[in-house]
Amino acid sequence: MPTYDYLCSACGHRFEEFQSMSAKALRQCPECKKNALDRLIGAGAGVIFKGSGFYQTDYRGSSYTSDAKKDEGASDAKKDTKDAASSDGGCTPTCGTDAAPKDCKMPKQKKKKD
Repeated sequence: MPTYDYLCSACGHRFEEFQSMSAKALRQCPECKKNALDRLIGAGAGVIFKGSGFYQTDYRGSSYTSDAKKDEGASDAKKDTKDAASSDGGCTPTCGTDAAPKDCKMPKQKKKKD
């Protein structure tokens, strides 16, 4: 609900009133009791966003969105590589090889003869 500014043209009393947008404008001045109030046109207050969903990132440009999709694709490829290594029993793609980390507990695979 907005706050409206009022000015009495009879006595000069100025005040604010918190009213719904559908409420009729006040006419009687609370000070002099004359029907001489005018609703003033003001700049109003800034918009206040409350609740979830109002973030700076919600309104970024299209280039940001396309770059984010590219990054997402790259992270999915890394995830697939990690999942493949994990399904073989290792923690990294190099587990079980000579290039494995020093703390790798997976036994080295024997080379297959052709």
